[in-house]
Amino acid sequence: MIDEKNLIEGKTGKWEVILGLEVHAQVISNSKLFSGAATKFGAEPNTQVSLVDAGFPGMLPVINEYCIEQAVKTGLGLNAEINLKSVFDRKNYFYADLPQGYQISQYLQPIVGKGTIILDLPEGRRREVGITRLHLEQDAGKSLHDQHPTKTYVDLNRSGVALMEIVSEPDMRNSEEAAAYLRKLRSILRYLGTCDGNMDEGSMRCDVNVSVRKPGGELGTRCEIKNVNSIRFVAAAIEYEARRQIEVIEDGGSILQETRLWDTNKGITRSMRSKEHAHDYRYFPDPDLLPLKLDADWVAKLKAGLPELPDPKRTRFTSEFGLSDYDAGVLVAEKETADYYEVAVGSGPGGRDAKLTANWVISELFGLLNKSGKSIEQSPVSAQHLGELVGLIQDNTISGRIAKDVFAEMFETGKAPAKIVDEKGLKQVTDTGAIDQAIDDILAKNADKVAEYKSGKDKLFGFFVGQVMKATAGKANPAMLNERLKAKLGA
Repeated sequence: MIDEKNLIEGKTGKWEVILGLEVHAQVISNSKLFSGAATKFGAEPNTQVSLVDAGFPGMLPVINEYCIEQAVKTGLGLNAEINLKSVFDRKNYFYADLPQGYQISQYLQPIVGKGTIILDLPEGRRREVGITRLHLEQDAGKSLHDQHPTKTYVDLNRSGVALMEIVSEPDMRNSEEAAAYLRKLRSILRYLGTCDGNMDEGSMRCDVNVSVRKPGGELGTRCEIKNVNSIRFVAAAIEYEARRQIEVIEDGGSILQETRLWDTNKGITRSMRSKEHAHDYRYFPDPDLLPLKLDADWVAKLKAGLPELPDPKRTRFTSEFGLSDYDAGVLVAEKETADYYEVAVGSGPGGRDAKLTANWVISELFGLLNKSGKSIEQSPVSAQHLGELVGLIQDNTISGRIAKDVFAEMFETGKAPAKIVDEKGLKQVTDTGAIDQAIDDILAKNADKVAEYKSGKDKLFGFFVGQVMKATAGKANPAMLNERLKAKLGA
C-alpha cells in the first residue's frame, strides 16, 4: 500500500521514490581477511601491508576464521539465513589501488542470505525492511589525490581489510526511512561488536540506489550514489537525486543507469561513470580458495552467545522498568547508553526510580555531554554517581532544583553527589518547625499580600513559595512547604 505522505509532487503529478542501500561495514578484526597484516586505523601509509595485500605473484590468500565468525554473528543479528556453504569469487576490474587487478568477494553464493531490520520511525511508527544478503569481501587501498600537484599517491594499508557488504531490498521510500535504516544497522553492528560504525573513519560507508516512478508503476532506472560517509549526507543526497530524476523525466529526458558521487560542498550529485553490470566484472570462483563450509552446530553456538540486541532490550526496558517506548528507544540506541542506564537505575538497595533516572540520563546528562562535545564513555559523571544523585532526590535529601546544581558540579569535578551535598550544606530542610518559622516570617513581612491572597488573588501563592525558598536558600522541602503554607494561608 502506498503512503501518500511519501510521494513527491512534480509538474506532472506525484512520484514515488524507491530506495535500496548497500552498506560496506569494516569487520572488527586485528588482521585482514586473507593475510596477517594489521588493520589499525591511522597508521603511517603502507606500513600494514603484507605480500598478499600488495598482490605479489605466488602469494596465496588464507581465510581469517575470526572474520567469518564476525560475518555469521552479524547475519544472526539481522535475523538472516546463514548459508552453510558459500563461495569466494574474483571480481575483476582495474584500479590503481587494487594491486591484484581483482577483488576477492562473493556473488551468487554469499555467506548470509535474506534477513530483516525493523526501522524505528517518529511517532512510534515501525516498519520492516528486507535484507537481500550479506557477503564478505576484501577492501581496496586508498588513492590520495591531494598530496602532490601532478601525482596520485596510493596507500595500501586498507587493502585486504575485511568488509561486510550488507545489501537491503528496495523497501525504503524516503530519506527519513533511509536514515533510520542506517542508524538501526549501525546500532546492531555495534551491539554485536562486529563493526565500530565510525563513518568518519570510513569503517562504515554507504552506496545509495535511487529511482523514481509513478505511484505503483514500473520500477524506474536507478542511479547509485557511491561511498556516502554520513547519515546526514545520505539523506541530503536522496532528497537531491530524487528531485533531479523527476525533473529530468518531466522535461522529456530519460535516466541513465550510472554511478554518481555526492558533492558535499555543492550539495548535489554528479556523474562518475556508467553503472557496471555483474557480467562486466567477469565473476568466477577464486581458484585459490575452496568453498567455505560451516558447521551447523558452530553456527548454533554463535547464535546462543549473541548479546541482547536493541529491539529485545527496548522491549525489556518498557516491561521491566515501565519506561515509555520513546524513552526506551533513546536509551537502547547505543549500547554504551543502555549499559550506563542499567548501572544507574540498579545502583543502591532496591534500585532507583526508573523514569526519574531515564529523565536524568536523557535530559540532563545528554544536555551537558552535547554541550561539551563528549560521548557517554567520556562522561565525568559515572553511572554509579548519577544513580546516587537520583537516590538523594528520592529520599528527600535534596530537591530536584538543588540536584541540578549538584549535577553541574559533578560534571565539572567528577565528585560523588553526597560529598558535594555535605561540603556545601545542601540538604533539604524537612523540619516542620524550621519551615513553619520561615513561612511565619514571610507572611508577617507581607501582610498586605496576605490580605490580597485571601481576597481572591490565588496567584500570590507562588510569590510566597518563592520568598520562603529564598529565605531557606532553596533547601525547604517543596511538598512540605506547599502543605504548610496552604494550611497557614487558609487559617
